[in-house]
Amino acid sequence: MTDTFKEDNSVCMNAKPMDTGSKDAISFLPEEVLGKILSLIPTKQAASTSVLAKKWRYLFRLVHNLDFDDSDLLQPEEGQQERDVMRESFRNFVDRTLALQCASPIKKFSLRCGIHMASELACVGRWICNAVERGVLELDISIQTFYKFVMNSETGVVEQPADAKYGELFLPPEVWKSKTLVKLTLGTRTTLGKLPPDVSLPALKSLCIDSIFFEYEDLCYVLLPGCPVLEELVLRYKSYEGFPYCISSRTIKKLSVHYDCEFAIGTISGMSFDAPSLVSLDYSDYALAEYAQVNLESLVEARLDLRYTKNVERLDVSGLIKGICNIETLHLSPDSVDVISRCVKDGILLPVFNNLVKLSFGSKKNKRGWKLLPYLLEQSPKLETLIIQGLDGCTADVTMHPFQVKVLHVLGYGGTAKEMEHLKSIIVESKCLETVQVEVAQGVVVDDAIAWQFYRDLTMHLGVSVSSKCKILVAYFM
Repeated sequence: MTDTFKEDNSVCMNAKPMDTGSKDAISFLPEEVLGKILSLIPTKQAASTSVLAKKWRYLFRLVHNLDFDDSDLLQPEEGQQERDVMRESFRNFVDRTLALQCASPIKKFSLRCGIHMASELACVGRWICNAVERGVLELDISIQTFYKFVMNSETGVVEQPADAKYGELFLPPEVWKSKTLVKLTLGTRTTLGKLPPDVSLPALKSLCIDSIFFEYEDLCYVLLPGCPVLEELVLRYKSYEGFPYCISSRTIKKLSVHYDCEFAIGTISGMSFDAPSLVSLDYSDYALAEYAQVNLESLVEARLDLRYTKNVERLDVSGLIKGICNIETLHLSPDSVDVISRCVKDGILLPVFNNLVKLSFGSKKNKRGWKLLPYLLEQSPKLETLIIQGLDGCTADVTMHPFQVKVLHVLGYGGTAKEMEHLKSIIVESKCLETVQVEVAQGVVVDDAIAWQFYRDLTMHLGVSVSSKCKILVAYFM
């Protein structure tokens, strides 16, 4: 029995199935549509359709997204001989797939694989060059180098292959001259060697670097200057040396920096940001001793996650804070609050945030962090929205200016008496408050009845402090 839907969404039983003749369910579709469908499925499956018929062999040329990943074939429990065979099988598969497509245009090319011997570099270079020559728009390359060491039969010494340096990935020069590339992603835990001095990527708008070692500061002085319309830059380094601590670009509007390399922090003197067009900054790192140059005159929103480390003798984030003082929205993680509090205790002064209208503030369970909040509020005369997290750890007297915040958003609320008292002390006589929204912490078992009780408690305890027109909202996870 077949069910079909009418236009009014009612079900018509026993409807006659559509007669497609002797064809299968999709062969009658236009070739462009079939090409788009093939582009949505894994490349290995899409390539397998080429054996169905001559038509499908031609249709595979219309696939504009190619994704190759050797982890789909290699398994950790396999022996060395089996892995060698599978790696050869992977190389043959990529070669055959690219040959099937001839020179048809391509939008996205993704390659994730390991290189276990220097001779495999030629294969990787050939594949990438093929994509670039076909006008690829998006290139996602994630290569890990595992060059084998060999035994010298004459000396008995284990040696590295002479035709490449360990850990280096040499991309074909065509990559650095692409006129079509719009998005480039490079990784992981490798070095590109010395970049050519004449990098030219005139269409590149998005660049993502994941644990790539750049020699001679090539990122800021060679690669970025060769990207005249770059708008987004992402830098991710985890437990890997060589991360750049000078970021300079006249064009980027969105910057995301995520560093997690505490062991190398002691060798870094400071961090510099020179990005006058930047609008959004997401910066996660261990706090440093100096932020000498912070040129972010167009910045609107900043998200800071600065972590404390004993590897830096004296923290000083004053340069960074002063450099972002014109922002409208500021998100401070609990770690950032802790770091800034330490610096304030050591004598640094916070600037006035004349344009700040939204502040997100998280704190750990200590007095140091919560003592910072009144200071921040005092330095933010136009603040309208305050988001606080970690109210259960509030151990200091915090009072908002009565004519300041209009919206108070509390995250991670547990409904305890301690939290209620701290919330009351924060609000005091805030007659300007228009909305108090309390979001119950995940993990707290809440149903409609408990949520209603939370609402009643909040209304009863906060009613004397806020205007009768103030809305009190309770949000919770089912």
